[in-house]
Amino acid sequence: MNDAILTQPRTHAMPFGALPNPAGGVDFRFWAPDAPQVLLELGTEAHAMARDAEGWHRLRLAQARAGDRYRFRMPDGVQVPDPASRFNPEDVHGPSEVIDPAAYAWRDGGWRGRPWSEAVIYELHVGSFTPEGTFDATRARLPELAALGITAIELMPLADFPGRRGWGYDGVLPFAPDAVYGRPEALKALIDEAHALGMMVLVDVVYNHFGPEGNYLHACCPQFFNDAHRTPWGAAINYDGPGSATVRDFFIHNALYWVEEFHADGLRMDAVHAIRDDSPVGIVQAICAALREGPGRTREVHVVLEEDRNLAHLLERDEEGRPRIATAQWNDDLHHAAHVLLTGERDGYYADYAQRPLELFARALAEGFVYQGQASVFREGETRGEPSASLPSGAFVSYLQTHDQVGNRAFGERIDALADPVLVRAARACLLLSPHTPMLFMGEEYAAATPFPYFCDFGPELAAAVSQGRRDEFGRFAAFADEAARAAIPDCNAPESFALAKLDWSERERSPHRENLESVRQLLRLRRERLVPHFGGRQRGGEYEVEDDLLRVRWTLSDGAVLHLLACFGEHQHAVDAPPGETLHSAGALGEAVDAASAPDGHPQRLRLARGAVHLSLQVSDVE
Repeated sequence: MNDAILTQPRTHAMPFGALPNPAGGVDFRFWAPDAPQVLLELGTEAHAMARDAEGWHRLRLAQARAGDRYRFRMPDGVQVPDPASRFNPEDVHGPSEVIDPAAYAWRDGGWRGRPWSEAVIYELHVGSFTPEGTFDATRARLPELAALGITAIELMPLADFPGRRGWGYDGVLPFAPDAVYGRPEALKALIDEAHALGMMVLVDVVYNHFGPEGNYLHACCPQFFNDAHRTPWGAAINYDGPGSATVRDFFIHNALYWVEEFHADGLRMDAVHAIRDDSPVGIVQAICAALREGPGRTREVHVVLEEDRNLAHLLERDEEGRPRIATAQWNDDLHHAAHVLLTGERDGYYADYAQRPLELFARALAEGFVYQGQASVFREGETRGEPSASLPSGAFVSYLQTHDQVGNRAFGERIDALADPVLVRAARACLLLSPHTPMLFMGEEYAAATPFPYFCDFGPELAAAVSQGRRDEFGRFAAFADEAARAAIPDCNAPESFALAKLDWSERERSPHRENLESVRQLLRLRRERLVPHFGGRQRGGEYEVEDDLLRVRWTLSDGAVLHLLACFGEHQHAVDAPPGETLHSAGALGEAVDAASAPDGHPQRLRLARGAVHLSLQVSDVE
């Protein structure tokens, strides 16, 4: 790798925002179709911008430099930060800063990504992952994740949000990494380090709404919203009405920006089911196509959806086994079935998984979705989902917990605090040793005892409403029907709620966390060394059966090898014939050879499985 490659700059070209001009000065571009005149404020000076017929306001300012702070002044005097700001050092209400993206010298010129079949994802929140809560502190911890066997980190949303703490899903400046985490070059250094360690980086993006505080687009560019569609957050983003072409470009460029300018390996797109778009080609498909036909031509680029409707057609593959639209989808079905199985909880959406949860968990492992067109009890009989058994198992990002499923609980308890650790370990082994794309939520690898409650930092007026609204939402659950019980729910705006979410890294050195960490490390090593070589290609879903409390799943992998999984989740012992093939993992399963002559390799012919036992075997003789 020569020095020219090592220091190659990366800049995503787009029609929005501010960018230093190679000839000198800075080019400023701002779309405000309803404004006859917009002023650019740079320091204490104001400069008139030139407006064209389509509502673009432009100015090249010779004296401007990287590091200068600027904003736009509307005809009514309202001062707004740049909607395409690359950095807002004084938070969402302050001025934007001119950033020179070419100033960062990248070291990862040889990085071309990793195939999806190798993905083991680790979801993390930068602010609570370390005591410092910064990009630099996260970067320092990456070697530990790489050593564990993590091959991709998924960063919860980075777009600038109001205040100093928040999950990130209320961001209002989609191009600006939140300043509380560090400067843009610190994020680039984090991604650079991840690539040096062989890890992909996925950025969580929110294209279904803007946050309620600091969103100036209503004031400067109401064309960003379409009143014909309503969402829980008000008027929908305008993906299909008058003026929508520029709005669509804004978000397509945002997706390309993270992948090209920050060299991210892909995106996780939040709640795409909440996007309102009647266009012939939806914005999700348009973004996936732009990534595939742009940076995806020269390196591996992946898109993961959060899509509550279980639309299997978004995950279809072409004749070569490549995604036609998205790479994968978060698989809440597997989580919900596992959660009911492990905890017995049946409130809310868990009602859809209350009957035969072990069978539904097995179905999710084999076929991906549980709901493939059936009626939903929680949705009052509405049908949900499309058949998914023909999809590759790797199209499903599956997990036992996420920021949502932990943080949307009243007190943010993790699964390890709610269920029998024996059964949790068994479920985790089933997931990590399956052909699904597994995901761990930060701290899960050592069964972190720290909760992850919802936290935010809104201004005083909004803060009280959000805190009370969150408590009121829990009133529909039996445990919180009483007002006193709801009052005990932590105030999401209080700094203490954020402090609770911070990981305690010292737990890793203590029992039982130390043993959990080593167990996950061994499972991921087994996955990497023995299973991943058989993944990928056009492998379809598997087959399953459940007998009493014993689960069996069988997958035929892309090269013809067959993977067999047995797991016991009940109190009864089971004596069963061992599945064919080499035993790769047998925790809690006692095996014996019925006839030594019939087992020349010493593999057991019969198994006795007790509660929490997991047995995995791989049959490759037919393809060797």
